[in-house]
Amino acid sequence: MSDVKIKITDREGVLHEVDAPTDMNMNLMEVVRAYELAPEGTIGICGGMAMCASCQCYVNSNHDLPEKTDDEEAMLAEAFNVEDNSRLGCQIHITSELEGLEVELAPEDS
Repeated sequence: MSDVKIKITDREGVLHEVDAPTDMNMNLMEVVRAYELAPEGTIGICGGMAMCASCQCYVNSNHDLPEKTDDEEAMLAEAFNVEDNSRLGCQIHITSELEGLEVELAPEDS
């Protein structure tokens, strides 16, 4: 089993350093849910289909991430609190290249 270390700042501003498995086909939203870093029912509402933006996060490290899909772009265009570094956590799949990734969960939509 191979894990990568990821730093996730939750919506209260608390930094968590977590181990994310690269061999389970997980995405960042699923890692946040697995570690219970957001209250249940507030992240991944659509189940990771890029249809709700509840898993929006800000990527604060210089990792080379895959390009945004059209679905991700469309969802971010309608989301609240969008920044230049916004991504949907459900669209960031955990791979060995993400070692040291630093993200911050975006505030809940208001």
